[in-house]
Amino acid sequence: MSQQASLPTYTPPAQAPPATGKPGERRRKILAAATNLGNLLPTGTVLAFQTLIPSFTAGGTCLLTHKYLTGVLIILLSATCFFSSFTDSFLDQNGKIHYGIVVPNGLHVFNGDHLYHDENTKKRIKNHLESYHLKIIDFVHALVSLLTFLMFALSDTNVQNCFWPKAGLNLKALFMNLPLAGAVFSTFFFSIFPTTRRGIGYADSASGRPNIDVIPVDNSNPNNK
Repeated sequence: MSQQASLPTYTPPAQAPPATGKPGERRRKILAAATNLGNLLPTGTVLAFQTLIPSFTAGGTCLLTHKYLTGVLIILLSATCFFSSFTDSFLDQNGKIHYGIVVPNGLHVFNGDHLYHDENTKKRIKNHLESYHLKIIDFVHALVSLLTFLMFALSDTNVQNCFWPKAGLNLKALFMNLPLAGAVFSTFFFSIFPTTRRGIGYADSASGRPNIDVIPVDNSNPNNK
């Protein structure tokens, strides 16, 4: 009995509590990455996506109709991001913003006929708008914007649950790291190759917009009515 009492006893080590902070930290990183991606996209597309996607996906519990609606929405918004890269704008002397589409020979202003009051003004404005001509970098920006929006859309939980409700571990890992990689790549790309376009859907701020100083400011001109 004395020998048994003298034997050392084994006490198992205390089990470490589960690391509950890591999943929450990953979610915060994903949300931050998705926010960074959204900042690189036209504001209208991001707002439309965030507003419509919960309804279109039924909160992630999709029927076949929801899948079609969600797919069409993503395609339309992706096309909007792509073609927005080929739009630009400028300010006149009144501070009014004029938008147009970029073409090989310059900027085609939407409803811009009222800007040309006479032949001299028309010639000077068209000469200036030639500097907005289409460039190869515009196609690169458009492609990156398209890919950025797709990564932003795929980072949404409702979209993931709608199209991949039984995703495996590998696919979940891809969805978790895709927005992080996309945010880093897009931020790096737009830092190295920044765009000078201020097209449709981007912030309507007067800062950073070129100003044409040849447009008459007299709104009482009969030709301007």
